[in-house]
Amino acid sequence: MRKALVLLLFFAGVISVTGNAQPITVPPLEKWPAHPRILLVKGEEQAIERSVADNPVWRKMHEAILRASDTIIGLPTLERKLIGRRLLSKGRECVRRLFYLSYAYRMTGAEKYLLRAEKEMLAVSQFSDWNPSHFLDVAEMTMGMSIGYDWLFDKLSPGAKKIIREAILQKGLEPSFDSRYNWFLTATHNWNQVCNAGMTYGALAVAEDHPDTSKLIIERALNTISLPMGDYKPDGAYPEGYSYWNYGTSFNVMFLSAIEKAFGSDFGLLQSPGFLKTGSFLENMTGPTGASYNWGDCGTGTNLSPAMFWFAQRNQDPSLLWVEKKFLDRSDYRSLAWERLLPGAIIWGKDIPLNKINAPASNVWVGQGPSPVALMRTSWTDPNAIYLGFKAGSPSVNHAHMDIGSFIMEWGGVRWASDLGSQEYESLESKGIQVFGRTQDAQRWSIFRMNNFAHNTLTVDGKLQLVKGYAKIDRYSDNPRFRYAISDLSTVYEDQLKRITRGVGIVDDGYVVIRDELTTLDKPTTIRWTMLTAADVEIVNKNTVFLKKDGKQLTLHVDSRAKVELKTWSSQPTTTYDAPNPGTTFVGFEVTVPANHAETFTVRLIPEVKKIKTKIRSLDRWK
Repeated sequence: MRKALVLLLFFAGVISVTGNAQPITVPPLEKWPAHPRILLVKGEEQAIERSVADNPVWRKMHEAILRASDTIIGLPTLERKLIGRRLLSKGRECVRRLFYLSYAYRMTGAEKYLLRAEKEMLAVSQFSDWNPSHFLDVAEMTMGMSIGYDWLFDKLSPGAKKIIREAILQKGLEPSFDSRYNWFLTATHNWNQVCNAGMTYGALAVAEDHPDTSKLIIERALNTISLPMGDYKPDGAYPEGYSYWNYGTSFNVMFLSAIEKAFGSDFGLLQSPGFLKTGSFLENMTGPTGASYNWGDCGTGTNLSPAMFWFAQRNQDPSLLWVEKKFLDRSDYRSLAWERLLPGAIIWGKDIPLNKINAPASNVWVGQGPSPVALMRTSWTDPNAIYLGFKAGSPSVNHAHMDIGSFIMEWGGVRWASDLGSQEYESLESKGIQVFGRTQDAQRWSIFRMNNFAHNTLTVDGKLQLVKGYAKIDRYSDNPRFRYAISDLSTVYEDQLKRITRGVGIVDDGYVVIRDELTTLDKPTTIRWTMLTAADVEIVNKNTVFLKKDGKQLTLHVDSRAKVELKTWSSQPTTTYDAPNPGTTFVGFEVTVPANHAETFTVRLIPEVKKIKTKIRSLDRWK
């Protein structure tokens, strides 16, 4: 009776939150499929064996997983040691170790992998808890333990099996029903994806022993993971940026892959607009230098993304692996073995014709949604190509910065216009800084890397951008003569400017232009235009700057009727909590614009010494 009431209350909440007329339910199962039932069922190892034998890419990846597993055997078992308020690093390592060891045992039958996996799971089972106050930790720990339990089920000792199963239930699944911890069910970001995936793996692992609890958890996930999946619409742009795509989307793929394997259905989730398009977003977020466009709480680092093999397979589009190809083409795969989901690349990618990975057809990708972005380049194959990334959106999005209207630019294998990206959370939280507020007065905006003073955008009268504001990509073009994107930023500067529109583009495959058109309110207004760079900066005259790096030169040239003052600003912190930003500086200009006045600023970023003949027209004439 109590369980029926729980189910009734839960699904009433689901309908309220998601707007679904009817909740998704899984079909009744008289008998759950035999173990292993998660991701890779019994007998599917043979297809992997054939791929490993026939293809040197999969052979090298397979061998890298085995070598990493041998290394894991020599390490101490995991211990419950928090970093600040998080156990997350241990949870992630739990996934890596048990995914790798279980794969190694299933593919080789070598008992050393089985014994070490069992030892690891018993050690994690003895933790006092898996840190439910930061539920991502529980989700990752549960996923790792569930893969090990399910994949090694027939070989684990009866005593170990009981201990591990009870740990998954008591330290993984049961805390997810506690209202202190399960707020992730109503989240529209990566927490929902990661936590629902982890809980679903736990539910699938112990389903025959706890069928009612497992069914409830799986149906709960099916009905609530649609919330973050809805934020990919309409084009696949991921609201939280590159690094969090690799977190939230990868776990969403882990969830979908496991659900389809267990039930033979995606329950309609893949009809969510934009989700199957999001592989193109990630691919276009990497520039010719190999670094990502690191807006928001993200870093520039890139690595192989196993989830991209799932998207390439589902879309039957090997070109989605163009960026991944650079990781596959190397001779040494050892650096890939820190990716905890690496076995997934083989599971999802083994049937993809890797010899047909061609460059994407388009040099421009634009996505709307909570964090609209325009990404354009002159070539996918030339390492010296021009690359331009432009971001609109709102500071109110999870993990967002006050970077609306910001851009990055690469040319000649150098990133000339950069983004500082993220600061490690514990370095701030340990000093009492509240990192995650989203109101206008949140302490988050006192963190240098997160406010507009530290981004390649405009600052008006020394004020912050408005959290409540939102800008979309209003127009764009993929014409090779003039690739561009335009965004009206006015709501982000409401009460600071009457209007402000920014357009960015690549002209004739030769140089980049950034044009701002603004109108002031009834008072003189000081505009600051900034661009972060790691280049050496030389102000040549009143409207020209030379930037030099790695033996190359980029010219920054400003056109305006106003008397702009070219300047540089330090990027180094002035507080005890902000991270240092060595080797970088801000270059740009300040100008005071009279009251009720319309003004334009056109900045060109010109590779080497080129004579520019093209006149940049007003934004309403960009065609």
